[in-house]
Amino acid sequence: MPFLTGEICAFKIHGQEMPFEAVVLNKTSGEGRLRAKSPIDCELQKEYTFIIQAYDCGSGPGGTNWKKSHKAVVHIQVKDVNEFSPAFKESVYKATVTEGKIYDSILQVEAIDEDCSPQYSQICNYEIVTTDVPFAIDRNGNIRNTEKLNYDKQHQYEIMVTAFDCGQKHATEDVLVRVNVKPVCKPGWQDWNKRIEYKPGSGSIPLFPSIRLETCDGPVSSIHTTIELQTNYIGKGCDRETYSEKSLQKLCGASSGAIDLLPSPSATTNWTAGLLMDNNDLIFKFDGKQGAKIPDGIVPKNLTDQFTITLWMKHGPSPGLRAEKETILCNSDKTEMNRHHYALYVHNCRLVFLLRKDFDQADTFRPAEFHWKLDQICDKEWHYYVVNVEFPVVTLYMDGTTYEPYLVTNDWPIHPSHIAMQLTVGACWQGRGEVTKPRFAQYFHGSLASLTIRPGKIESQKVISCLQACKEGLDINSLESLGQGIKYHFNPSQSVLVMEGDDIENINQALRKVSYINSRQFPTAGVRRLKVSSKVQCFGEDVCISIPDIDAYVMVFQANEPKITISGMDHFARPAEQFERGVILLPDIRIVSTVTKTEHPVDSREHDRANKPVVLEEMLHNLDFCDILVIGAELDPEQECLELDHVELQGKHLDATNSTAGYSIYGVDSMHNYEQVLQQIRYRNWYTSAIFDRKFRVKCSELNGRYTSNEFNLEVNILHSSSSNFMDHVNHMMVEPQFLQSVHQPEESRSAVHNSVVPSVATIVIVICVSILIFIITLGVYRIRTVHQCSTEDNEGSKENEMDWDDSALTITVNPMEKYEKPHQTEEESEEEDIEDEDEDTTSAESDESEEEEEEEEEEEEVIVQKGDKQNATRQEQLEWD
Repeated sequence: MPFLTGEICAFKIHGQEMPFEAVVLNKTSGEGRLRAKSPIDCELQKEYTFIIQAYDCGSGPGGTNWKKSHKAVVHIQVKDVNEFSPAFKESVYKATVTEGKIYDSILQVEAIDEDCSPQYSQICNYEIVTTDVPFAIDRNGNIRNTEKLNYDKQHQYEIMVTAFDCGQKHATEDVLVRVNVKPVCKPGWQDWNKRIEYKPGSGSIPLFPSIRLETCDGPVSSIHTTIELQTNYIGKGCDRETYSEKSLQKLCGASSGAIDLLPSPSATTNWTAGLLMDNNDLIFKFDGKQGAKIPDGIVPKNLTDQFTITLWMKHGPSPGLRAEKETILCNSDKTEMNRHHYALYVHNCRLVFLLRKDFDQADTFRPAEFHWKLDQICDKEWHYYVVNVEFPVVTLYMDGTTYEPYLVTNDWPIHPSHIAMQLTVGACWQGRGEVTKPRFAQYFHGSLASLTIRPGKIESQKVISCLQACKEGLDINSLESLGQGIKYHFNPSQSVLVMEGDDIENINQALRKVSYINSRQFPTAGVRRLKVSSKVQCFGEDVCISIPDIDAYVMVFQANEPKITISGMDHFARPAEQFERGVILLPDIRIVSTVTKTEHPVDSREHDRANKPVVLEEMLHNLDFCDILVIGAELDPEQECLELDHVELQGKHLDATNSTAGYSIYGVDSMHNYEQVLQQIRYRNWYTSAIFDRKFRVKCSELNGRYTSNEFNLEVNILHSSSSNFMDHVNHMMVEPQFLQSVHQPEESRSAVHNSVVPSVATIVIVICVSILIFIITLGVYRIRTVHQCSTEDNEGSKENEMDWDDSALTITVNPMEKYEKPHQTEEESEEEDIEDEDEDTTSAESDESEEEEEEEEEEEEVIVQKGDKQNATRQEQLEWD
């Protein structure tokens, strides 16, 4: 077959592994087609360039004679498809801005697209997906804020952003942009809590454990900080113990003889009953309309040249344009004249003490008025004042600090007269009225507490400091670790602490050690305000940085209230002869205080809260008074009294007062010491014929009545000698001496003995017959039981509620109509008693005579009866006896 050289048989592409091939479509015309041999990806290669040649058909089978055309260059561009979505370069974008500024660009986000063409690979737009945020974004990804940001309003913003390519295909995943807002650097204290919680008994707790000072990189040379605990609105300006002034003076070791002029109102101290009082604190408020007359005899008329006046006072500026004298204490003529013998008053924010001496042989000028000018007198806060008089020297102590008078004026002595004097508090008594009858004048405006006067003695600095000492205040933990560069100073009451240093970090560490402490066992609950003020000095400047004050507060929680319980023998009867010597009323009295605590299980549910376990814990604390009150008619001093050997008070912080209404023991001391003293109080009655019983009531208190005990009632019965002697004869007839031992009485039989009365003659005959019969039958059985029982009772002591019978004069009153039962015994007890009876029968008989002679010489023992409840009084009683 001949070869046709005028036709095109092939195209040949020159290049390595080109993904294209050329095929001949028409040999005659030389038309061909270029096509891809495999898929073309623009992202892998956007364009191709290669050389192609055409070959004719003139060649034989070996192809050696082919003719080829010239080389032609082929350039191919790959068209892109939008197959990829935009993707952000970062997973999270973060930025920090300062509040109060508008930024052109806070940060820039950036997304990419893997498409190869400019149309689909370029990011044409960004968009914020999160709504209602003060931010905007431009097409280049720059984020800006649209308004000023506020750190206090929001610390941080989180927004979601997406991106679009030019083919409007958006990103498959949005990106998180976190913008932190930092406050404008303001100098001040950072990282402190406004509220500090304090639980009673916590000791000392730090106030600002993480505090630090921000100075915004200022060139600080020194820092001066003042921490103030503000408690002027609590009690007497601080959480002091609310004991009476007498008790506090006893605690502080003050000399005896102080007279309380503002005591708590009572039957014997009734002159304060009409005054306005604060709760619990023995604080009296004077509104310019009240005054109190001190009864005659409370304070001696002649105070001598040495005496002391103490008081707590809170006073503000005097009302009105023209200030008048405001009397605290005044001793003036009761009638006819208006002479002031001595007085303590406030006038124009000055404290004035007046002392007019009586006329004597020396008719000369003497110091009479002593003036002190102090800002504290009118600052509306509590202060403790002590006026020590050693005539002619008068010294004022205020809050433990000594102040000499700035002015002393002299006056003539007062001429003697027979006019009685009137001592008053809160106003001065005018014995001669200009128009009307005698009246009060020069009223006091303010609050007073613990006003006392001590004749013949001045108080020491140590006692004065103790009396005004505060139970709460500021403290510093670990003074040694404060550092050498820190200077500090406390005021006397430890309510103000001043610290100074030249290093910021040292000041931070020192302030973290400042703590609050309250040593009261039962602190007053409520808020204690805290104020921290600071001054910063820079190099070469006085004050370069202004540090805002800290206003915080300590929240003191309510302490668990104690329950004071008095217990002991509450009913006994004794022969009348013993009352002539005196009978101990409360031999086994016990005073116990408990506190109730509720446990809170972690997994407790709401509806189970009512069933939480309650725990009673015994606690120890002081008492401040215990009263033994007479119930019914008061004691007749001609024939009866309560008495206590005052030796029992030695070594204790206790005093006692006695009256026909009862006995009062007072002073701050332990419950144990109160028990010891109460157990020694005796009741004496040397004319008992007209009295058959006496009833008393015991009540104790802590914190001047803030916590009180139960009312413990005691009944004492007097067994008269006539019935005792008559029954003596009956007992010797029917009972052998060896059985006249003390017998434990069951609860029911004690009431039976208590309710028994002197029997009639017929009753006695029946008693004798029945008793002899029972005695013969039960003699053998009861003999060993009585001996065994007596030995047990001797070991138990006399503090159990039991009935004791005297061996020599046993009085047993038996109602023959009542039912008698033999005490229950087990078989083992009966067998043991029978065996022991054989051994002891002979020895007990031999000693009967000698025992009887000795026992008749002994005093008649008491008969102790436990008072049963009212329900048992109507039930049939049983008497067990041997």
